Amino acid sequence: MPTDAYVLGLDTSTVATVGLARGGTVLGRATAPDRMRHAEQLIVLVDQVCAEAGIDLRDKTLDRRLVVGVGPGPFTGLRVGIVTARTLGLTLGVDVRGVCSLDVLAAQAVAAAAPAGEFVIATDARRREVYWARYDAAGRRLAGPDVGSPDSVPDLPCYGPATAVYPERLTGAGPELILDGGAVAAAGPELPDVGLEPLYLRRPDAVEPSRPKSVLATNRRRS
Repeated sequence: MPTDAYVLGLDTSTVATVGLARGGTVLGRATAPDRMRHAEQLIVLVDQVCAEAGIDLRDKTLDRRLVVGVGPGPFTGLRVGIVTARTLGLTLGVDVRGVCSLDVLAAQAVAAAAPAGEFVIATDARRREVYWARYDAAGRRLAGPDVGSPDSVPDLPCYGPATAVYPERLTGAGPELILDGGAVAAAGPELPDVGLEPLYLRRPDAVEPSRPKSVLATNRRRS
């Protein structure tokens, strides 16, 4: 990706967060903490960061790109972020790159804490579980993403939102890191492209009901 491109980054794997960057420098960022209103908040945040940077993404003379975090995260939140990114990409006529949201947090951890060796990123998956992945000191993913109990996470320094939820069950819990839309935009172009399929890691809670059993067939077996 050209370093002079304006990159809009979106992520809804935890909170709704948006950022705008150019050449790795963050030009604007905005986050809305209400997890229940992603659909209402996301476009508002996009308008906010563009206004902050004085950029109109509809200007076709600009080199523009989109990066979206695809999780892991809850079904509804991820769907909102990815659908919004796809729609913006079609509207603006620009490419959309999907990145693992945990990879973004790993880039934030490297910048903020400079880990001396391998470390783990963990986010709250609810149901007393966490989403996690293991990284080397440079922030390259070595294992995961996966979902499981906090006790299943490797015994390594840990960063991410889950450290505030399970401080006693995650070894070496470091500073709580909240996913930053500015980091999605700044680091996203250099992170592995994982496509635009959401990383649920779980089956959605809402599933199609199974076909009801035939009462007639049951009665025939009994007769």
